Amino acid sequence: MNTKTKGYILGSIAAATYGMNPLFALPLYKGGMNPESVLFFRYIFAIPILAVMIKARGRSFRVSRKETITLIAMGILVAISSLTLFQSYNYMEAGIASTILFVYPIMVALIMSLVFKEKLTLMTGLCLVLALGGISMLYNGSDGTTLSLTGTLLALASALTYAIYIVGINQTTLKNTATLTVTFYVLVFGVTLFIIRLLTGIELITPDKWYLWLNILALAVFPTAISFLCTTSAIQYIGSTPTAILGALEPVTAIIFGICIFGERMTVRECTGIIMILVAVTMVIAGGSITLHMTRFRKMFPRLSRKNK
Repeated sequence: MNTKTKGYILGSIAAATYGMNPLFALPLYKGGMNPESVLFFRYIFAIPILAVMIKARGRSFRVSRKETITLIAMGILVAISSLTLFQSYNYMEAGIASTILFVYPIMVALIMSLVFKEKLTLMTGLCLVLALGGISMLYNGSDGTTLSLTGTLLALASALTYAIYIVGINQTTLKNTATLTVTFYVLVFGVTLFIIRLLTGIELITPDKWYLWLNILALAVFPTAISFLCTTSAIQYIGSTPTAILGALEPVTAIIFGICIFGERMTVRECTGIIMILVAVTMVIAGGSITLHMTRFRKMFPRLSRKNK
């Protein structure tokens, strides 16, 4: 299996597992927990899992001072992304929030273009317009009411911070650092955000039923440890933009669980918006291939010179 294939497989696993967030988080909300409490326990459970994996593989916990500064920044970005996404679940259906989050691949493409001078093609620009159009289609809820502006802004903030994280992992001193080590410290520094919020007035609510603890454990394993590990590995194999684009599986996973398990309903308008977003990012994935095939097609029909007319 070559490097690119590994990267695409890992990116797909990362996206699918991250889309499991609503599956395990919503029952905890129904159990009376707030986003800060859910995320605090999620990170606290995930950190020792990664520590055991580092020890089992004989990897080192040691990082340089320069890497530590970068890891602090990456940890805070991931924590903000998690917190704003989980807060958005209080204002809109999880499937819609996850779909809005899905604009982060477009944000990654824009950041790479504006900051790192990666060429922004016409195809990417058109896809950005299509994705934003899809979001506008989603701005009506399933009951006909307008979605919460607060919820929409929270989901977009989650997308932006996650996009910056994906770019940062590939463009900083962490690019060649062991994946397990990076993920471990990202969670260690990320959990400090939730500790600060809990110390400044947010109530820490613990689960009162045994099966809710299983939900927290599942949150720590699938959309946290596995997803972040696979994301970091995929970025190292195929880069930031392709990894972000593979996030197409995130809203699909979240929507499937939302409909099948939580009984969420989708209107024709919402389905149209989701399709627009998925098409936009799919076009970004296939952008290079489309351009290549169009070029080959044009070469089959060369222009006639004036002398031959």
